Amino acid sequence: MAGPTVEDMTDEGVRRTVTQVPAQACDAASDGSHEPVLRGGGRPSGGAGEPASDEDVPLSHGADEPSPAGLATSVTGGDGLLSGTSSEPVPGGPDEPTPGAAGAADPASPPPVSPAARRRAERRAERITAGAAELEQRLADLLRGGLISAEQSGPALWEETAARMVDAQAPGLAGRVRELGALASTGADAPVRVLEECALLHLLARAWLRRDRLPEPLAATVRSRVGLTASPDGPAIRDDWLVLAQYDTSDSRLTTRRTWLYGAASGRTALLLSYGAAGRAPDLTLPAGLAVDAELTPYPGAGQPRMALTERFGAPAPTTVRPPGTTTSGALARYGAALRDDPWRESVPVTLDRVVPVPDGDGWQLADADEDHALPVGAAARSRPGLWRLVALSGGAPVRVFGECGPRGFTPLAAWPQGPGEAVPLC
Repeated sequence: MAGPTVEDMTDEGVRRTVTQVPAQACDAASDGSHEPVLRGGGRPSGGAGEPASDEDVPLSHGADEPSPAGLATSVTGGDGLLSGTSSEPVPGGPDEPTPGAAGAADPASPPPVSPAARRRAERRAERITAGAAELEQRLADLLRGGLISAEQSGPALWEETAARMVDAQAPGLAGRVRELGALASTGADAPVRVLEECALLHLLARAWLRRDRLPEPLAATVRSRVGLTASPDGPAIRDDWLVLAQYDTSDSRLTTRRTWLYGAASGRTALLLSYGAAGRAPDLTLPAGLAVDAELTPYPGAGQPRMALTERFGAPAPTTVRPPGTTTSGALARYGAALRDDPWRESVPVTLDRVVPVPDGDGWQLADADEDHALPVGAAARSRPGLWRLVALSGGAPVRVFGECGPRGFTPLAAWPQGPGEAVPLC
């Protein structure tokens, strides 16, 4: 078997636990140790924003996954007119612009805002502000009473708070509150994780209340995280986009399709989101491993990878292009850098080069063939057949793997052998 053996790659010098991943990412970011990005790698972006530039999630609410919304308005807050779309959440209502519709207007000449739209935006901003202030008080009461009392109260406490955020027209805040309710019963580490999420929720509420003091890219991220959807604002990027991965997630209202792309000339990593009603697949389908000549338009926000598909100029075709890879320590540096732009990111898109999948107790890790480091494979990925396809592709030899890197580990989505060969989908 070529390459490092399991025994070579799983000694104590290589192992890294899941709990060590966030700390290493933060250390790398605070030390300013950005991994040099290879030509074509773009700025590390997801998610969760890319580590420094083109990311690439999960992403579960906010900039890379806005809450579904319907009617378009302009939102005005303390920082003036906030260009975006907003409305009460509409079950099953997609917020991904129809390809060809976004970018039709000149980004430099936005349409005029009617007085009625401005008044609606001002009223919504006021409701969100009131909701954020109420949430701050509820979090203070929660911590004053202790997390154990919150766990004993059951999901009703969280559902009632989430409902209040929906009333405030802040679906992003409501989604994070519901996640708190789900975390409260996840096991022995539940109090720690609940406290972490409470801190992030507090940070988001405070950021909204002080959004007029934030730099515009960060303010745009905050607006998206609380649930205000935005329109792509360009400039449009035409490129041969390699389809890295495409997968669906579903809840009781929506099916969300995430498509990761890599631009051969621009070096950008892009995330496309499309939606379908519950139980129905979204319309946008791009086969993984092929390349499509298309024009994409970025959404606003600090380090966000999300773009809109503006126009396609041909059918997907085979390609030999591969995204440049980095090391496992470089992946952590990218994640840490992404948190500076967007503290609520859940993951970033990363391509790892020369890693070997090896068992690690009850789980798996991707061990760097050239460094004394490894990344744990996320719990969700360990139950999917894609992990075994990755193990079979490697056969103990290094491979190149694209996936999402976050605080709970690395989720492999596509892989390539070291020599010639097509991409192998893992999702």
